[in-house]
Amino acid sequence: MSHSDQPKPVKGLDYSFSDQLRYSLSCEEDKPDSKQLDALGSPVSPLTTRRWSGHGGRAASGLTTTSSSSSSSSGSVSGETTNPAVVKRIDVGRKSHSGELSGSSVSSPTVAESTRSGSSATRNYNPFIYLGGSGCGGSVNSPTVNVLAPTGNIFPSGKIFKTGMATKSSPRRDILGSGTRNYGHGSIMRGGGVTGGKLGGGSSSGGEASPTNVARESMTMTMKNAMASWDLETVTKAGNEQYKRRNFSEALSLYDRAISIFPGNAASRNNRAAALTSLGRLTEAMKECEAAVRLDPAYGRAHQYLASLHLRLGQTENARKHLFFLGQPPDPMELQKLQAMERHLKRCVDARKMGDWKKLLKEVDAAIASGGNSSPQLFAGRVEAFLKLHHLEDAESALSSIPKFEPATPSSSQATFCGFFSEAYVYFVMAQVDLTMGRFENAVATAEKAVQLDPGSFEIAMMLNNVKLVARARDHGNDLFKAGMFDEACSAYVEGLKVDPFNSVLHCNRAACWSKLGHWERSVDDCNQALRIRPNYTKALLRRAASYVQLERWAESVRDYEVLRKELPGDNEIAEALFHSQVALKNSRGEEVYNMKFGGEVEKVLGLDQFRSEISSPSVSVVYFKAASNKQCEQISPFVDTLCHRYPSVNFVKVDVEESPEVAKAENVRIVPTFKIYKKGSRVKEMICPTPQVLESSVRHYSL
Repeated sequence: MSHSDQPKPVKGLDYSFSDQLRYSLSCEEDKPDSKQLDALGSPVSPLTTRRWSGHGGRAASGLTTTSSSSSSSSGSVSGETTNPAVVKRIDVGRKSHSGELSGSSVSSPTVAESTRSGSSATRNYNPFIYLGGSGCGGSVNSPTVNVLAPTGNIFPSGKIFKTGMATKSSPRRDILGSGTRNYGHGSIMRGGGVTGGKLGGGSSSGGEASPTNVARESMTMTMKNAMASWDLETVTKAGNEQYKRRNFSEALSLYDRAISIFPGNAASRNNRAAALTSLGRLTEAMKECEAAVRLDPAYGRAHQYLASLHLRLGQTENARKHLFFLGQPPDPMELQKLQAMERHLKRCVDARKMGDWKKLLKEVDAAIASGGNSSPQLFAGRVEAFLKLHHLEDAESALSSIPKFEPATPSSSQATFCGFFSEAYVYFVMAQVDLTMGRFENAVATAEKAVQLDPGSFEIAMMLNNVKLVARARDHGNDLFKAGMFDEACSAYVEGLKVDPFNSVLHCNRAACWSKLGHWERSVDDCNQALRIRPNYTKALLRRAASYVQLERWAESVRDYEVLRKELPGDNEIAEALFHSQVALKNSRGEEVYNMKFGGEVEKVLGLDQFRSEISSPSVSVVYFKAASNKQCEQISPFVDTLCHRYPSVNFVKVDVEESPEVAKAENVRIVPTFKIYKKGSRVKEMICPTPQVLESSVRHYSL
C-alpha cells in the first residue's frame, strides 16, 4: 500500500501524534458482505473474532494474539498512548463493509462501519478501537495472552485501555473471564482468575446467585456501560446482543447512541432500521435505510433491506430499483417475491379498469399474501372492492385495518397503485366510505387531502367534486326539512341522489319527508333502498317500522321492531312500539287479548283465575313467587321493580305464596324466591333463588 492510499483520520475528532501513527499502521482485511436477510427481515450480520498482528495490521488466522519482542523494519510504537485514536481499516479488493463482522448467525444487526464518499475507494472507520500488534520497527514486550473476540478496548498485551486515559503498565494480571465487573467491552477480572468456574459473584454469605439472575444483571450492567461508552464497537455489539434477545426498544436506544458517536456511519443507520422494523415502525425504518444509502451508495445490505421494505409496502417499482442496485444480481428469494407481487398488481389494475370488483378483491388478497402485508394501498383496494360490492360492514372493518402510514409530499418521489399515487389512493377510498356512511364533512376533508397528494388525477378531482355536490344537497335538504318545507326537501335530496344513487343517507332522509307528507308507501320504498345498501341501518329500519304501523301492516312492523329491540335493548320507545304492534297483530288475527298493559309497577296476583289471565298476555310474563317473611325475597324485591321499568314490554306479576296458597300449589312452588317466565301461556323458564345477574339475563333473553 502506498503512502497516498493510507486512510485519513475521521473529520471532527482530535488525534495525538501517536494516535495518528497507530491509525496509519492498523488495517483490516476486507470481508465481503455475503449475508442474507434473517427471519426477521433484518439486514444483519453478527460479530466475529479477529486477530491482529504486525505489519500494517493484517489479520492472521486463529483466536490468540501473540506479541513478539522482535522489532520490525521501521519506527517504533510505544506501549503508552494518550488518546484512544480512531483506527482506520483499509478494504482490500472489492468494496464491502468490513465493519459488518461475520460469524455464526444472521440474527443480529451489523457492527458499526464507515461512511463512504462518492465513487472513491472504500474506507471503513471504526473509531475508538485499537487492535494492532507490533508496529513497523521498535518492540513491544508482553506475555502471550489468549484473547477471545478482540472487539473491545483490549491491547494484545492484555492491558485495558480506557477512553481518554493513557495506558500504563500494571503489576496486576488482566484476565478475560466471567467476573462481576465489566471493563471496556467484555467481562474482565482484575488480579485473579475465574472463581471456581462459576458465573458471577456469590453473596456475602457464600451463597451462589442463580444463572438467570446473574445473566440478567450482567446484561443490565452491559447495557448501562454501553450507553455511557464512547467506543462505537462496544455500543454496537451491545445493541446487537439486545436485538438477538428481541429487546428491540433497548437495541434501538443503543443504535441511537452509536449514531450520536459517529453520525456518518452507514451500518449504524441500517441497524437502527432493523430495530425500527421489528417495532413495526416501517416508515421510519425506510428513512434510516435511505440515510444509509446516501452515506454509502454502494452499501449492498442497505439496498437489499430497502428493497424488502418496499415490497412489504407494495411498492414494486422502488423495490426493483434497489434489488438491482449498481447492476448487482438480486437475492433469488426476494426476486421471486417481487415478480409474484408485480403479477398480482397488474391484475389488480386490469380488474379495476373493468369494474370486476370480485377479481380485484381476489388479486389484492393474493398480493398481500405474497409479501405486501404492510401496504396501505393494497388494504385500501380491499376496502374499495367491498364498497363497490355493497358490503359496507366489510368495507368499514377493512378500513379500520389499513396500516398506518405517513403521506408523502406532492414534491417527493411516490409509488403508484392503479394509476394513483399510493397515498392519494388511500384517501380517495376513505372519502368514498365516509360519503356512503353519511360522514359528509369527513368525506370532503379526506377528498381534498387526496387531491393535494395527487393533483393531476382526474378521477380524484371528479370524486372531490361529487362529494361536495352530495354534501351540499344533504345540507340544503336538511335546512328545508327543519323549516317544514318537506316537498322542497325531497327535491333537494333528489339532486344529491342524481350524483350518488347509492347514498343510503339521502334515501333515508327522503323517506322522512314522505312520512311527514303521509306518503307511507313511498317512505317504505326509500327505506327499503337504504337497507339494501346498508342492511343494519338502524334509522332506516325504525322509519320503515313506523310506516308499516301507519299502513297497519302489523306483521312487518313486529318483525322490524323485534330486530330493533335486539339492536337497542334499552330503548323504551321501541319496546312500547313492539308491544302495541304485537297486541294489534293478535287483534287483527281475531285472538283474544286480556289485561293489555305496558310497563308500570309489578302487579300483584290474588287468585288462580287472575294468574292464568296474566300469563296469557301477548307479551312475555315474569311471575315472582315470594313470601313477605323471607329475607331473600326482601332483598331481591327492589331489583324486580327495577327490571319492571327497565323492560317495559315484559309483563311482571308477583304472587305471595302465603296469601295465595292455591296458586303456589297449582304451580308446585315450595321454595321462595322462585321466578317463572311464560310466553303465550307456556312456561319457558324456571329459576329458584337466582342471583340478580342471572335473573336479568333471562328476562333480557326472553324479552327480545
